[in-house]
Amino acid sequence: MTSVAVTRGAVPTGTLRRTVADRLRQVADAALTPLDLDDVLDHVHPLRRGGSDLVGRVVSVTPETEQSATILIKPGRGWSGHVPGQYLRVGVDVDGVRLWRTYSLTHGPRADRCISITVKAIDGGVVSNHLVHRTRPGTMLQLAQADGDFVLPDPLPAKLLLVTAGSGITPVIGMLRNLFSRAEIPDLDIVLIHSALAQAEVIFGAEIRDYAARGLIRLEELHTDTHGLLDVDTLTERVPDLAERPTYACGPAGLLDALEVHHEARGLTLHTERFRPVVLAEAGEGGTVTFSDGSTLEADGATPLLDVAEGAGRLMPSGCRMGICMGCVLPMTDGAVRDLRNGALTVAVPGETGRGGVPIQTCISAAAGDCHLDH
Repeated sequence: MTSVAVTRGAVPTGTLRRTVADRLRQVADAALTPLDLDDVLDHVHPLRRGGSDLVGRVVSVTPETEQSATILIKPGRGWSGHVPGQYLRVGVDVDGVRLWRTYSLTHGPRADRCISITVKAIDGGVVSNHLVHRTRPGTMLQLAQADGDFVLPDPLPAKLLLVTAGSGITPVIGMLRNLFSRAEIPDLDIVLIHSALAQAEVIFGAEIRDYAARGLIRLEELHTDTHGLLDVDTLTERVPDLAERPTYACGPAGLLDALEVHHEARGLTLHTERFRPVVLAEAGEGGTVTFSDGSTLEADGATPLLDVAEGAGRLMPSGCRMGICMGCVLPMTDGAVRDLRNGALTVAVPGETGRGGVPIQTCISAAAGDCHLDH
């Protein structure tokens, strides 16, 4: 038998393996120049842990109505999970341009680790129409981690009121699915008031009606074509114990604005989720937007600069698109923009505001004259 002497100070096996792996990595990177090993691995195994970007593969596209569909996605191993009610940023390549949009996650934790979003195609919506009508299984999407605080509290209250309209049902269906898929369903008193243009336009209609039939929720389903718009002043008649129920609401801005006024006047608890920022300011004069590469775009005074640029096919950083996450911030080196939420003007003057310019949120800022963006 041959003995092997181990001397003090020898290199540990784990360290030796890492050293060999590092050297092999260097050789592979050199052989693949100008690419590197990560570029190749991302191509052949994009869902691996540690990839350069978080991506997901479309597993299925299931129509919900004529103009909406649920996209089931297998995320990469870097996915950190979510709390029902949160939203997800999705990067979609449309005609060679990557565009980012935000959609609510429509499920609770799943055994297969898949995630889902439900998208409603809107008139003129480049990304929403692409996802609903053109996306096929196998399509790769860029993903960001889940975000948002429109989630139910822990511990849960004994009573809840959920008010939704149109695609505003999407974050709420995730909450309900999570609650009702548990081994022991919580003993909750839940009222759901949902409004849609017509019965055929109710996303998840069969599912929420089944919840009501099973006694899990009390459902008031309203259709604008026969019932008209939901009048928030009727809430106390529809829900006599309204003061005992925290309200979670998601839907068009008009509905949420009315609910905020209604609940604030009565000292009631309200949580809202908006898909677009509240626009209060009047339109400005607009102007020419010049980018650091010298290209220009004409912008009116009522459209966010993010939408103006994306509408022209320019790739822009973005996030929640509501003025919250700061993912769309760019430096403005010259010019003026108006905050569409409150009318506040931000002005950058060369030589006075610093070499780096003034950071602005392009998702809620419109041109208030000519402006120059460092992008």
